[in-house]
Amino acid sequence: MQKIILSLALTIASFSAWAKPQTITLDLPTMNCAMCPITVKKALTRVQGVTKAEVSYEHKQAVVTFEDSLTNVDRLVEATTNAGYPSTIVKKETP
Repeated sequence: MQKIILSLALTIASFSAWAKPQTITLDLPTMNCAMCPITVKKALTRVQGVTKAEVSYEHKQAVVTFEDSLTNVDRLVEATTNAGYPSTIVKKETP
């Protein structure tokens, strides 16, 4: 039984090693209150594969890091739009 569990754990760990982290910046021009960044961050972090989301009310932008094997930019834009804050891609980086 222990061999099966160990084998399964190693298999899962190897799959996550193939995932490539991506970082993008989203423009959120409709954020107009202090609560908006909280709502946007919550929407982004609920997307499977998002590992980090930093939202700036001052700059009206979100910097999002995610695993490209689990999600994509379209899902992130969809998440902010569904939360009431349509977004567009400003910058995409591959760390």
